[in-house]
Amino acid sequence: MRKQALLVILVALVGGTVSAQGQNLSAEYLKRAETIYANVWKHYRVRDHAGLFSENFPSGKKDTLTYMEGGGVQEKAVSFLWPFSGMLSATNVLLQVPEVRNKYKPYLDTCVIGMEQYRDTSRSPVGYQAYPPRFEKSDRYYDDNGLVGIDYMESYFNTKNPVYLHRAEEAFGFIISGWNNDLGGGVTWLEGHLDQKPACSNGTATLVALKIYKGTKNPYYLNWGKKFYTWMYTNLRDSTGVYSNDKKRNGTVNRTFYTYNSGFMLEAAVLLYQFTGDPQYLRQAQQLAKDAYVHFSTVPHHKDHAFKIDLPWFVTVLFRGYEALYHQDKNYKYLDLIEQDLNYAWQHARDKYGFVTRSWTPNADELGKPKWLLDEGCIAELYARLSVLKKARQ
Repeated sequence: MRKQALLVILVALVGGTVSAQGQNLSAEYLKRAETIYANVWKHYRVRDHAGLFSENFPSGKKDTLTYMEGGGVQEKAVSFLWPFSGMLSATNVLLQVPEVRNKYKPYLDTCVIGMEQYRDTSRSPVGYQAYPPRFEKSDRYYDDNGLVGIDYMESYFNTKNPVYLHRAEEAFGFIISGWNNDLGGGVTWLEGHLDQKPACSNGTATLVALKIYKGTKNPYYLNWGKKFYTWMYTNLRDSTGVYSNDKKRNGTVNRTFYTYNSGFMLEAAVLLYQFTGDPQYLRQAQQLAKDAYVHFSTVPHHKDHAFKIDLPWFVTVLFRGYEALYHQDKNYKYLDLIEQDLNYAWQHARDKYGFVTRSWTPNADELGKPKWLLDEGCIAELYARLSVLKKARQ
């Protein structure tokens, strides 16, 4: 009896220690999320243009941006849509933390004001262009509109404001206006260019459709989600199990692999399993989770990292997929590895302003360079997600 009593006490003490550790980590991660979010708001916000941010900090407006069609685009007065969207994503996750939810509601309002400045009504159908129309006319990318739709659906889940649902549906309407039967379906990268059908555009489209279905239960969106998912699975899933970057118009597949392309599809597979109950989607999600881990942990990467950090935001999208799967099978292994890499970056790879290097390493050259908005906003998102997860796992 005495031994049994001691065992009960020991188990209680260990359980209490684990719970306390979870509470401490949750609090610490929330502190980190709020710290870098406030830092971005302080240094990147463009006060002359309400709701908008600069592309880089420190910003000399001299950087040449390479992620646009044709490349070589000069940094401008405010950021392009893609990096801006990262701040709306981070805000939405902070709203999911009960302790600070009310604090970040006004930030959501301001970010929405910013997002709407990218909305282009001069062309039909209405869509979001890469740069605010009041400054200039610019290209409209299908993956950008996918990010808008995802962000607005997360805003809708947080607030139940029907305006956000309507904006997500509008963005999806723009996306499917680009669907054609070349290569068996899918959409291209941007409006009017038919050279390639990439994972980024079709992966975000899959998620927008499924998230709108989650919010409306309208089978129209579930059917579109399946349609995009099937196209991706059939055309861009590689023999390694991860997703290729794009398929050219001539049918050639660009076997370049980025973490986020697999992340979009991982989350989509989990959602399809939740909505349909079809076990094939869960099996596909678990297989993709394993294949992504094997690939991105074995390709060349920094010696102190578990994963290849191709771009912080890309890894954040993969984290979202792993997080969605964790809620189904409770396997924390993959999340734990990204958590370790993120903590290494926080401890070793921040510059004098508190911002993290793109590679998440203490590279001296990177430490001294301006930091990109997208690379920093996602750090707040990751730590906010981790805070919620640690609290739930107590």
